[in-house]
Amino acid sequence: MNKADLIETLCKETELTKNNAQRIVDIFFDEITQALANGDRVEIRGLCSFYVKKYKGYSGRNPKTGELLEVKSKKLPFFKCGQELKKRVDHQER
Repeated sequence: MNKADLIETLCKETELTKNNAQRIVDIFFDEITQALANGDRVEIRGLCSFYVKKYKGYSGRNPKTGELLEVKSKKLPFFKCGQELKKRVDHQER
């Protein structure tokens, strides 16, 4: 399922117009993105949580040239699956 599929499903299930459904989906994803950019954790009970991991900088080597270089610190978003989602997915495969 992609974003367009999600918008289409929202239209069918709620009888919203496509523009209104798209706006709702955009707001939802924008809010999650903004929360992560602010360093907040996003938790959707029964489904998942999103959080940001911080990595320190380190010295590394270019594998082609062997040249030493400094890798800057960075932050990366992570997804953690909820227990209810794990159970539903596992049950579906049996």
